Amino acid sequence: MPDVDVYVGLGSNLDADRRLREAANALEAAFGPLRRSPVYRTPAVGQPAPDYLNAVVAFSSGVSADDVKARLLEIEDAARRSRSQPRDGVVVGLDLDLLLHGRRVDARQRLPHRDVLVRAHVLVPLNDIASDLVHPLTGERIADACAALGRGAELAKVGSLGGP
Repeated sequence: MPDVDVYVGLGSNLDADRRLREAANALEAAFGPLRRSPVYRTPAVGQPAPDYLNAVVAFSSGVSADDVKARLLEIEDAARRSRSQPRDGVVVGLDLDLLLHGRRVDARQRLPHRDVLVRAHVLVPLNDIASDLVHPLTGERIADACAALGRGAELAKVGSLGGP
């Protein structure tokens, strides 16, 4: 398979700064150099819970979407992620989502990820590293989608994932 650009969303609200950095380092070890967005803080919604930290990383790879997803699960498991709790408004050790795998559209793989164009905590960091990227289903530029969605008062840039 030829190399494609792969985009992964990272999120956590439990020792989040450390977990996001460790996840980014594990992704870099698995797939090579990363482009890293800034880290953003987002309040939890629903039940009382700590704020989330979110970021997006990108890398070029010839690895299949299935294999990327398998590696994401391994990294989550290494961080002791629990999948038995509902995801909204609870403590999440580490959540890694395959957002885009080249221009691939695949309902079974959930590609592109449903949150890419509708969630500020995904779209804003994606825009930081790939503003000219075109969404494979809608044909919309990420920068245009980000401008249309707006930042939202709840999203605050709080740091970086380190790395180059």
